[in-house]
Amino acid sequence: MNTYSQLTSANASKSSSLAKLSSGLRINKAGDDAAGLAISEKMKNQISGMTQASRNAQDGISLIQTAEGALGETHSILNRMRDLTVQAKNGTNTDEDTNAIQKEMDSLSSEIGRIAKDTQFNSKSLLNGGTEGSSFTFQIGANAGQEVKLEIKDMSTDGLGLSTKDTQTVAEKTAAAAATAKTAAATAKAKSEEADLAIDASGTLATEADGLDLDALKAAVEAADEADKPAAQTALDEATVKVTAFENAKTAAKTAKTELETATKTSEDLAKIAEGSKDDNSYATTSKLKVANEVDAEGNVVGDKLTDKDYDAVIETIDSAIKSVSEERANLGATQNRLDHTVSNLATTKENLSEANSRITDVDMAEEMMSFTKSNILSQASTSMLAQANQMPQSVLSLLQ
Repeated sequence: MNTYSQLTSANASKSSSLAKLSSGLRINKAGDDAAGLAISEKMKNQISGMTQASRNAQDGISLIQTAEGALGETHSILNRMRDLTVQAKNGTNTDEDTNAIQKEMDSLSSEIGRIAKDTQFNSKSLLNGGTEGSSFTFQIGANAGQEVKLEIKDMSTDGLGLSTKDTQTVAEKTAAAAATAKTAAATAKAKSEEADLAIDASGTLATEADGLDLDALKAAVEAADEADKPAAQTALDEATVKVTAFENAKTAAKTAKTELETATKTSEDLAKIAEGSKDDNSYATTSKLKVANEVDAEGNVVGDKLTDKDYDAVIETIDSAIKSVSEERANLGATQNRLDHTVSNLATTKENLSEANSRITDVDMAEEMMSFTKSNILSQASTSMLAQANQMPQSVLSLLQ
């Protein structure tokens, strides 16, 4: 029995060694090392998370490179537009020359808008995010809260202040302002009616609430006998309703009056604009790249000749756009450099964490082979000794012959 017990132990050790040698793992089941298994699983999560985080950061770099490439072309276009404006300012140009320059300016400006609209990464617009711009969040770590946020401003023609809408005549501007003033006047009238109703309601309710003392009525409820308490409570409730209605009406009247004053002022201001724009040329200019400054007797724009001041304004507008694009490219470059360092750091951390996990979970092949050899020898020896042990009772049988 003792020999059989030793054989069983040797075979179990041999089987364990075979499992470790065949899988390459020191921990094949929780029973091999419960604490080590818990630590190893946590490390595995971190390692796989870092692998994905590294891919996320690389995707972020690709997105930034896409946006930065589009902005590089935008920079080139803006430089060309600035050169054209400087060229157009020269007094040696004829009207045909300036018209040709303006056509190229309009075309280049439209191309900036097209680039902003069509530049996408995985169907996400990068440069045409509207007034709020486009926002991206890159998860660059294996844990919660480890992310990098990137904000890209609106890089379209509108966002850069390069809108090239058709020139609007003074007459059209006047008609638009007059229509808006009419609408504002109607709004003011409606607000006036609301204010009158609220004031009337406030006056009526003030009469009903006059002389009502809620504190005294509350005290009367508390002091009343059980028989008189319901009547006192009813009187308090009715008074509370009247006082509350009066306070609400008073607030509504105040609000309506304020809205009336605002609507009236808006109506008056727009009416002045509608009236003044008939002979005020400042309402005729609508394009920063093409300033209309000649108006005939009927208020129609008849020319688009630019003064030196106008040309300087266009150059300043383009310079401002170039500055905006440069700032955005610098922002993208800084974020890309950060993500490059992030990828390198993740690779180093992943390597070291994988090495630590290997020391916990992976088997030492030399040591385990030595253990297997030992268990194998003991198993064979135990098997042989068990055979010998089984022969020992045969000597007793010889006595019975």
